[in-house]
Amino acid sequence: MDQVLNEIMKLFPQLNAYFMTGFLIFVRLLGFFRFAPVFCRKEIPALVKIPMAILVTVIIVPIMKPSEVLHNVDSFILSILLNIVVGAIIGYMARLIVIAIDCGAEMINMQMGLTSATTLDPSSSGQVSILSNIIALMGLLIFINLGGVYWLFKALLKSFEVFPLYAINIPLVKLANMDLLIKLSSNTLYMGLQIASPILLATLAQDIILGVISRTAPQVNVFQLSFLFKPVLGAAIMVWILPMLMNVIEQYFLSYANFI
Repeated sequence: MDQVLNEIMKLFPQLNAYFMTGFLIFVRLLGFFRFAPVFCRKEIPALVKIPMAILVTVIIVPIMKPSEVLHNVDSFILSILLNIVVGAIIGYMARLIVIAIDCGAEMINMQMGLTSATTLDPSSSGQVSILSNIIALMGLLIFINLGGVYWLFKALLKSFEVFPLYAINIPLVKLANMDLLIKLSSNTLYMGLQIASPILLATLAQDIILGVISRTAPQVNVFQLSFLFKPVLGAAIMVWILPMLMNVIEQYFLSYANFI
């Protein structure tokens, strides 16, 4: 296969240079769109993602100066696979930032006792929690409003400097800094607890009060009362802390603006 491609390249060198460069950029974008926040959501169909990837490829190709890198081709198939992997790594690292919001949303949903309040999501063909989905969408909107899409494409363009299109060795130390990955992974739980902490403390105080009531008045069915009070108390706390919660999420995203 590589020999056939090399023979075709000899016939139309300039055209093949632009085509090969554009194709490698396109496959890197496909790997990037598969995991990157906003673009990885199933609400965006493939009929939208593929034309978007083609449009971005057409914009990036002249910047890469294909005629200058054409002689560095060793294996076109290997370059395709490596570019897909590099795009996926960049998208996944950006995805780790948004996952923290999803983690906090799931903690709130579980603590309020709303795990059974699910609905069918047509985009994913599965059951999703209503409350956690609302908080996750809110975090995604904040990410877009702060310029998160611009940060993503900035990181993608920077990846062409770290890992050129026709390189055969992925510099993991530069591309995926281990200290940053550890920080992103640990912040998933930390940020989730920070988002869900008001609900956790309120429901914990409620459980303590209901426990005292059950000891002083055993005839009161505390178990049924907890199912009634937890969603109501949690919803009231959510309405109260929502502006502060949005500020916390905004500051969290801004803290990673220089790392994306």
